[in-house]
Amino acid sequence: MSLKENSGAKLWQRAKQIIPGGNQLLSKRAEMFLPEAWPAYYSKSNGCEVWDLDDNHYYDFSIMGIGTSSLGYAHPEITQAVVDAIQNGSMASLNCPEEVALAEKLLAMHTWAGAARFTRTGGESCALAIRIARAYSKRDMVAFCGYHGWHDWYLATNIVDKDNLDEQLLPGLQPAGVPQQLGGSVVPFKEGDIARFKQIIEKHGDRLGVVMMEVFRHGQPDLAFIREIRALCDQHNIVLVFDEISSGFRLNTGASHLLWDIEPDICVLGKALGNGHPIGAVIGKHNVMDAAQLSFISSSYWTERVGFVAALKTLEVFEKEHVPEKLNQIGQYLKAGLEAIIDETGFELGIIGIDSVPIFIFPGEEPLATKTLFTQEMLKRGFLASNVIYLSIAHTPELVDKYLAAVKDVFIFIKQAMDNGIALETLLEHQVCHSGFQRLN
Repeated sequence: MSLKENSGAKLWQRAKQIIPGGNQLLSKRAEMFLPEAWPAYYSKSNGCEVWDLDDNHYYDFSIMGIGTSSLGYAHPEITQAVVDAIQNGSMASLNCPEEVALAEKLLAMHTWAGAARFTRTGGESCALAIRIARAYSKRDMVAFCGYHGWHDWYLATNIVDKDNLDEQLLPGLQPAGVPQQLGGSVVPFKEGDIARFKQIIEKHGDRLGVVMMEVFRHGQPDLAFIREIRALCDQHNIVLVFDEISSGFRLNTGASHLLWDIEPDICVLGKALGNGHPIGAVIGKHNVMDAAQLSFISSSYWTERVGFVAALKTLEVFEKEHVPEKLNQIGQYLKAGLEAIIDETGFELGIIGIDSVPIFIFPGEEPLATKTLFTQEMLKRGFLASNVIYLSIAHTPELVDKYLAAVKDVFIFIKQAMDNGIALETLLEHQVCHSGFQRLN
């Protein structure tokens, strides 16, 4: 594929001069994929297809809106519901009834829960959950496991130790602008490390009021670990919050903890809930959630209609079309194809992650260079590609076959270079991609 032009790459350079960080989401920075050459901007998206500013066409086998669009971009039923809502007015001085309908729907799915509040984004949903949990427990300290966004309560852990967040997901996050007084108010523990969690309770038990954790991210959850966390939280009267912003709607319709009969006190949902339209949900046990009335929690655009309408229609489509089953099936198909290519080519790629979100572990002494070269060569073949694929039901077997054919060509190209002792960085047309948070120049 020969690009007609790359207006997006040029626009990205302009954006970095007037938007600190270039855009609003680290995961969409061009530097995370192909510095100086990533198309960066789109004019149209549909299914798993994307057109850039110059009408170059790509199949999206990368982050798919960072996991927001399990039904594919511009799903016709969701789009029509949103268009109808906008035409009838997406904002008024009165409340939209869909807010109540979505609360009732989520609580019917999560029978352990008794109340819901709504936001627009994942980060603010986690912050809201922390506020409610602290108000209920009347204790300030938080222990967490996993990635939970950008707010002060979370980044404050790096005040005490600048590396505390490095192994949670994103390395290099600095607590610049976070009040120093928050140092020591939040402490990390790792998935599976129950000994560390017990040490936190022993040291801070009388101050520890909240535990926030992802149920899983890169693979199937450690159920014994989660159950022991639940038991210890019960024993010490700690509010347990499950952050299912990423894990929700991948294995089942709703939140994954429903599969294993483990009940949190609060659960946070987002991303796929609105299939590309902003909506976040915080659901929980009624007595815990009622503490929201003790604190001022309010925002104008949390009442806007589109998110509620999109979520209701998304849930309808998920249930009607058995979407999680389809996501897992196409993921299994893709993984089987990759394994066959690995066996045939001898390219030493590692694959982790659940079936619907395969994650690549690239080989070599400089895996970031290998990843960048893979992205560079796949872009030439008409694919947005990286080290993670958020699959959608728009990723048909036919499109997966096209992707796999391109992957095979690129793997052969990279392996031949490795076998011949060629430094992969010499094959890159631009810089190596970033792996975490870095200040942009």
